[in-house]
Amino acid sequence: MTDRSAVDTIRGYFYQFDLTILSVLRLTSPEDSIEIECVEDIDIRTATEVTATQCKYYAKTEYNHSAIKDAVKHMVSHFKESLVGTKPKICYSIRGHYAAGQDKLDDGIDVDFLKKHFLTYSEGKGASKVTRYHHSELGLSDADLKEFLKRITIDVRAKEFDEQYREVLDAVRVIFGATPFSAEYFYYNNALAVIRELAIQAVPADRTITKKEFLARVDTSTILFNEWFVDKKGKKTHLAALRREYFTELNVSPYERFFLIEADANSYVRRDLKDLLFELSRKWAKLSKREPSPFCPYVHVQGLPDGELLALKRELSTEGFKLIDGHDFQGADFDYHSITQKATHGNGIKIKVLNTLADVEQTVDAITKTRRIYQFHLGSSYFHYDKSAVRHVKIQVEQLSDIKSII
Repeated sequence: MTDRSAVDTIRGYFYQFDLTILSVLRLTSPEDSIEIECVEDIDIRTATEVTATQCKYYAKTEYNHSAIKDAVKHMVSHFKESLVGTKPKICYSIRGHYAAGQDKLDDGIDVDFLKKHFLTYSEGKGASKVTRYHHSELGLSDADLKEFLKRITIDVRAKEFDEQYREVLDAVRVIFGATPFSAEYFYYNNALAVIRELAIQAVPADRTITKKEFLARVDTSTILFNEWFVDKKGKKTHLAALRREYFTELNVSPYERFFLIEADANSYVRRDLKDLLFELSRKWAKLSKREPSPFCPYVHVQGLPDGELLALKRELSTEGFKLIDGHDFQGADFDYHSITQKATHGNGIKIKVLNTLADVEQTVDAITKTRRIYQFHLGSSYFHYDKSAVRHVKIQVEQLSDIKSII
């Protein structure tokens, strides 16, 4: 597969996933459900009917009847089984986007058109070439095919890729009352992760979800590092958008900022973490003589190997990078009064290190100024603080360098 065709294939997957998300968001009842890739790409189940939908995205291809022929034949076969009672009675839908040729269906589809263009096909070549009639082999009468046409909807003018994506984001904003950023980076990102997880389940029952369940799983407060979402946006664009949303301030306010960082013990390199701490201090500390309200950030590092945090602090101190950690002398208990002392140009405190999550919580609780927590996690989030007075942003990342790109 060439790079170009690979991109087109990936866009086709995203198009189908976006249609799936849009379909579940548009369900009327909380108990209505979708089933992913059961009869077709998407099965939509309401209290009164089931609709099997196949989705095709060919933005560079002209529509020809052959493009949906196999899909129609498959649906007719299912329809036959529903007539004899071996499969449930359902409705059918084909949605496709094409570069041109949509007018070939403008006059509608009757029984003769259905038989000629969708159910008649050839097998073999030359003298062995045989014409086959799918409807005849299934034993379907014209009356049966007329009934089938009542159950199928074919739309070859489905929305273009970006237009459908905007529809998804608009629906998300309405349902969750979201901002444009949160609609895309929280809710859509999470929705994509839910659909992808469902799609890979082996058992059909595990690929089914109600609207109520879907909304509950999507409504989380963590920005997931979803590979599909990041691929769609591009990693550089993804990280830049997070930076613009949370870490771009023309005049940095003297808030109490807590940066919670998770390190991967398997790939941890001390100099990488040191560089990140230097960058946090450089950008999020204001310690000049003329600063009326000087401040510096709090930092907690999760997941360091035993003894590494002490070695890191010792090395930073030796290099003249002054820090405090709330312990005033060897063996002293943690004291939030000590850690919350003001960092100034005079005392040279560049960063405040919180050794444990318990220290983080105690310190956040003790402060009455504006507080913000920025938690960066590799897997699941590891710190839960959900008091309304404190803004708590949770962002999943792949590696420490991602954090540096975001902040």
